[in-house]
Amino acid sequence: MDAQPSPQKPQNISRRQAIAATAAFAGWGLAQSVSGQSTKNTSKASHAFAPPMEGDEYALPPLPYAYDALEPAIDEQTMRLHHDIHFNGYRKGLNKALNELKGLRSGNGSWDMISYWENQLAFNGCGYLLHNVFFANMAPKGSTRPSKWLQGEIEKEFGGMEGLKNHFSSAAKSVQGSGWGVLGYNVGLQRPVVLQVEKHQDQALWGVIPLLVLDVWEHAYYLKYQNKRGDYVKAFWDVVNWDDVAARWEAASHPA
Repeated sequence: MDAQPSPQKPQNISRRQAIAATAAFAGWGLAQSVSGQSTKNTSKASHAFAPPMEGDEYALPPLPYAYDALEPAIDEQTMRLHHDIHFNGYRKGLNKALNELKGLRSGNGSWDMISYWENQLAFNGCGYLLHNVFFANMAPKGSTRPSKWLQGEIEKEFGGMEGLKNHFSSAAKSVQGSGWGVLGYNVGLQRPVVLQVEKHQDQALWGVIPLLVLDVWEHAYYLKYQNKRGDYVKAFWDVVNWDDVAARWEAASHPA
């Protein structure tokens, strides 16, 4: 399990600009999202990308469904711990790292700490961003289905839904240690890609906007599945929110 830094008072700098820099550094390419750009599907694109704020500090978004809504795929106790403790820990760590870096720029503290706080920025910033996507990427079983447009996009790159599922699941199941399976759209390459991410920021690819992500840190599944990560990955497909995935895909591949 991961220990997180304690929170500190909010900063006066623009956090939206800072998170864009964090995302670019980590390879997630979310500058478009924080600048407020959207596609013709404005409401969905805004939901998919806008980071929640409390004043000038990054906030913990509420879970978009009940804690037990994803059972039996994901149990209520895991959901409470994952969302309220771990996700919130990355939020606190991100805000603290930004505040400490601001302090260094203002002459408070020693630049000898720069490597530590840049590491904390990348780790917690990516953890915060990915968890924002992760919880929105899910919905109660059977509540959404892939649209014809989304199926067509998947067919172009992966040869169909089974091709995507096999690629994504294999990447997620074989992460060494803690990490993520990520389906993203690379704005530079102009195509979707599947990534096998370690921790939250390692083995990323510059310019990738996350579309569908699966947390395979042990805190995401161990209470229910113990060491059977493959069973957890399989169950995840039952609760994917395909409407959310489509909104992200459309916004990433057809920017205004």
